[in-house]
Amino acid sequence: MKKSIVSFIILFGIIFFGLSQVSESYAETLEPAQELLAQSTLDTGHDASLELDSHADDAHGHSAPAWLVIPFITLLLMIATGPLFYEHFWHHNYPKIAVGFSVLVVLYYLFALNNVHAPVHALAEYVQFIALLASLYVASGGILIEIDKKSTPVANVALLLIGAVISNLIGTTGASMLLIRPFIRLNKANIQPYHIVFFILMVSNVGGSLTPIGDPPLFLGFLKGVPFFWTIEHNWPAWAMALTLLAILFYFVDKKFGKAGEDEFEEEITYTNKFTMIGTKNFGWLFVVICAVFLDPNVIEGVPAIEYDGQKFSFLREIIMLSVAFFSYKFADQRALKGNEFNFEPIREVAFIFIGIFGTMMPALELVGNFAKSPEGAELITVNTLYWGTGTLSAVLDNAPTYLNFLAAAMASEGADIGNIAEVREFAANTMNNSDTTFQLLAISIASVFFGAMTYIGNGPNFMVKSIAEQSGIKMPSFFGYIIRFTLPILLPILFLVWLVFIAFV
Repeated sequence: MKKSIVSFIILFGIIFFGLSQVSESYAETLEPAQELLAQSTLDTGHDASLELDSHADDAHGHSAPAWLVIPFITLLLMIATGPLFYEHFWHHNYPKIAVGFSVLVVLYYLFALNNVHAPVHALAEYVQFIALLASLYVASGGILIEIDKKSTPVANVALLLIGAVISNLIGTTGASMLLIRPFIRLNKANIQPYHIVFFILMVSNVGGSLTPIGDPPLFLGFLKGVPFFWTIEHNWPAWAMALTLLAILFYFVDKKFGKAGEDEFEEEITYTNKFTMIGTKNFGWLFVVICAVFLDPNVIEGVPAIEYDGQKFSFLREIIMLSVAFFSYKFADQRALKGNEFNFEPIREVAFIFIGIFGTMMPALELVGNFAKSPEGAELITVNTLYWGTGTLSAVLDNAPTYLNFLAAAMASEGADIGNIAEVREFAANTMNNSDTTFQLLAISIASVFFGAMTYIGNGPNFMVKSIAEQSGIKMPSFFGYIIRFTLPILLPILFLVWLVFIAFV
């Protein structure tokens, strides 16, 4: 833990030291320019605002070179292959690798490109992102659910659908942490890998597509300016269809194979049909987190904020969320923590991995945006390419930065900037130019969430659920076994039907 804290301090120290140095240099250069502007206007009557605007644009620095995406690509490849092929090295060194790649890119932006704008925005979004995930993870970890009931296909389907709904209130991370162990205990007489796989599909991914709280890509979209209730208004038909098909498939699979493990139990098990819960006070902490999400200074006037580059950055919301994480753990029921085998390793891994992702994906976002603004790039942006492009990359890479990349591309093709909250809202409201941007955002949103279940690496909770299942003695399929045995024959046809019904003929 001490090493983790030191790493955070070093990273933020480098960022803010760089910011102060570059900002001072920019201020020293800008002040004489302002004086020259005033003198030029008085002496000649010539409006020199164009020159000053051009000079002010230098605050964003020069464009990132194409080779600067190498750290981003390398990090994502290591995230995908590390736990599979060099697990020991990766487990011990991923914090250093993630922070190291991030520092390299940030330093290049600050001192080579003279770009303060992008690192400041990336840092603010990272703090907002990790504050939400940490608070949901820790608060839900203090709630222990016990279900003493005989496992049946109907009971399992009900729990999975309840989890899918709950994931929109406490996030896929929170819902997965809250329900995976009760789901395993419910099926203790016949637990099999397919139970866990369907849990990943329905609770850890598809279920959380109705609110920005539900899944990280949607929360990043909310931070960029997508209205909070946009997702539930537009995503619910695809959400309902995908979950219904998954629930029906699971029911028949569980009805056929669900009794396979019961022969191991010679004595008949007596069930009380009781439902017990320990640590219910933590639901209050989760409610605080949900309420805090709405404290957005860009939406509610008067909410304290840090203003930079014409944008308001929240800090009160994040202070509340991190305080919830601290106090919900400090005052948690120890029986619940012990029953859930709670520890900080999963959220620690997410925190460090996303330092690397947020720090290194800046040039990728910039290059995607620049390409989309070109005639060649704009021609490739259609609702169909956005759906399959976002989905494919969300399956093999992390779905959160993939969402941002394709949203940036779609907006840039319309001459808009993902960094401008007002333009993001116009894009979501379909009031931009003549394109049907609502369906473009729909394609990006549902693809990033749904396809995140295609592999273990598509979404953060996937590996967490797999790890908990393996700790419980369940032999989970390998990386490629998960894809070949489950997601290709089960999930992919459903994703194709979703595309056919909601996207293909727009």
